[in-house]
Amino acid sequence: MKDLVQIWNRVTGRQYASVNSNEKELKDLTNNRLNKADIDTSAFEINISECEGLSNKFNDDLDFNERKDEIINRLFKRRRSGHKGRQPKRLFLLFLLGFVALGVGLFIIFLHPYNAIFNWKVVLSDGGEIFEMWRNPEVKLYTKVYLFNITNADDYMSGKDDKIKVKEVGPYVYREALEHSEVNFNDNGTLSTIPRHPLIWEEELSEGNKEDDMLYLPHIALLSIANVVSQQNFMTRFGLNNLIRMTNSQPLAKMTAKEFMMGYKSELMSLGNTFLPGWIYFDKLGLIDRMYDFDGDYETIFTGENDISLSGLIDTYRGSTDLPQWDGKHCSNVQYASDGTKFKGAVARNETILFYRKSLCRSAPLIPAEEGTKHGFKAYKYVFPEHMLDNGKNIEENKCFCRHGKCLPEGLIDVTDCYYGFPIALSYPHFYKGEDILFSKVEGLTPNKEQHETRFWIQPDSGLPLDITSKFQINMALGDISLIENTARFSNMHLPLLWFDITMSSLPSSMEQKFKFYLNIFPLVEQVLMYLSFVAGTILILVTTYILTFEIMFKSFGEKKHSNINIRRNIWMNRDKKSKGKANEKDGIYVPCDIPLSDTDSDLKFEEARPTFIKSQSDRIKEFGHKLSDRVYDSVENVRGMFDDLTHVRSDRKNSLIPPEESQEGNNEAYKSDSGESDKEYDKYREIKQTDSDDDSKYLEVVDDGSEFDESYNGDRRKHSNKNELYIHIN
Repeated sequence: MKDLVQIWNRVTGRQYASVNSNEKELKDLTNNRLNKADIDTSAFEINISECEGLSNKFNDDLDFNERKDEIINRLFKRRRSGHKGRQPKRLFLLFLLGFVALGVGLFIIFLHPYNAIFNWKVVLSDGGEIFEMWRNPEVKLYTKVYLFNITNADDYMSGKDDKIKVKEVGPYVYREALEHSEVNFNDNGTLSTIPRHPLIWEEELSEGNKEDDMLYLPHIALLSIANVVSQQNFMTRFGLNNLIRMTNSQPLAKMTAKEFMMGYKSELMSLGNTFLPGWIYFDKLGLIDRMYDFDGDYETIFTGENDISLSGLIDTYRGSTDLPQWDGKHCSNVQYASDGTKFKGAVARNETILFYRKSLCRSAPLIPAEEGTKHGFKAYKYVFPEHMLDNGKNIEENKCFCRHGKCLPEGLIDVTDCYYGFPIALSYPHFYKGEDILFSKVEGLTPNKEQHETRFWIQPDSGLPLDITSKFQINMALGDISLIENTARFSNMHLPLLWFDITMSSLPSSMEQKFKFYLNIFPLVEQVLMYLSFVAGTILILVTTYILTFEIMFKSFGEKKHSNINIRRNIWMNRDKKSKGKANEKDGIYVPCDIPLSDTDSDLKFEEARPTFIKSQSDRIKEFGHKLSDRVYDSVENVRGMFDDLTHVRSDRKNSLIPPEESQEGNNEAYKSDSGESDKEYDKYREIKQTDSDDDSKYLEVVDDGSEFDESYNGDRRKHSNKNELYIHIN
């Protein structure tokens, strides 16, 4: 049994003498019990400070869990009936709203919803809004024609004047009803269409000029036939000269403005069609009429499905990306050019774009000249480059514009093959930027940059034309026609005929409002919404986070924590006050910080009490052992105090808690350490008790409190019954 006690003492971490040891050992064991009343004042002060430190450490470990529970309870606790909504719940909703605002900002900055909508709008799709605007534009596109009336026709023909004097007359204004008809969509991201440009006379805009104004103007048919036949053999020239004499045709003729522009009948033209079959198929000739002849023309246009920036640009013209009049890609290419209804979109600041009209007989490059605002839109101003009408004199690659190797002076481009073989050349109005030789036989021309320069104001993002004025002059570039009747004075002359200005000064009001919304308001709204989302989201998150944490959560948690600490401290203080009186006559010992294992051992109970220390399994075993030892030694002390002499023990050895005296003969090192003044005190205590004994025999019954324990150490401990009887006989 002694061995079992030693093992049990090692498990519980305490040293006690056995039950039947000497009185000194029993006395010390009694004094060593951890009774709540055995704590003196000094030990209490030290113990309380240590327990507070351990409690604070434990509280730090529990901060996270308590804070989590506190936050969840405060945010999601259901509102009581009749009470107002809790502020943290509203703040939490604002916190989520802040994240939603940030999400909106990130959505805008990464996905660009405006670009998606804009791209969807710009693509030319059947029935689309932009497609309908392109197919039948609502814009008011005008062609203003200025004629060069010859004021000295008789004097020049008679040889009196060496130069032809001209005077500009106009404008004669026509509205161009642009239309793309017979549209068919292709599978390669293009559509096929036939362009139509019918002209409608606008007398109100013609500034008093009328189509029936009588003017002296060059006889285009005579001069054109003379220029062609002059290179033929003698018999051909002879036949033409006889025809001229028979019809009395003159190179300068009096006719109306309309006849000159839209065509007039001429006997010479009819005969020329007979003598030169296949040359011309019409019996009247007019410059504007021929310039707007689109019979047999068709083109394919990019829809923007594959590349949004190419929407509305030309892919092929008459089935080819090149014009047949020129040799060399630089001169013949028309792909990616605009016909004026829509230009390339998303252009860079210094990017060059192309412009093509049949009257130009080529695609003309446009370069940006300045950036500004036009009609409330951001716009780039484009002009023709400096040597656009050069024929290789300044730009080597422009030599492909020299027809059959014959190059005209700079400022003229030979477009004979585009005008049915007529010797037509294009220039800027009044030979603007042309060589001086162009003015050698003509008088009355006054080139001016402001009046005669071509300008295109284009919205760079969409390619929308905002303000257009395209100005070109039609001339006759005559060769040596001295061998043809009545035309000798016009040999080697660059004779101006007319110049025209294709202009669009503004967008229709309905169209302007739509594009202002698409191009100005919508992107501004997107930018403002993005910045507001970031600012509002950031403010909401920061403010609500601060309020939820520092103003509500941590503040309330701190108050509760402080209150709990005070309660715990009061527990220890109250417990000490109860035990102070009992500890005065006993030696104080240091009592470790213990918390009862159950509510039954606590002096005070709280509805929401929580353990203040986290105990390991070994600590719990030791504590259980301490309590069990206390109960046993309390009973033994009572027994020894009542009887003088313990001589015999009768009990069932199986249930006995006190081993026989002879079993204690073995010495335990733990027991040997107990000596000193406690022996004497215990002897005196025994003598007093013996004088009070009267009976020869006493019966002692030790009743357990009902608690069971299972000692498992070394595997041989036995489970004791709830009730143990001890029989003691004293002789």
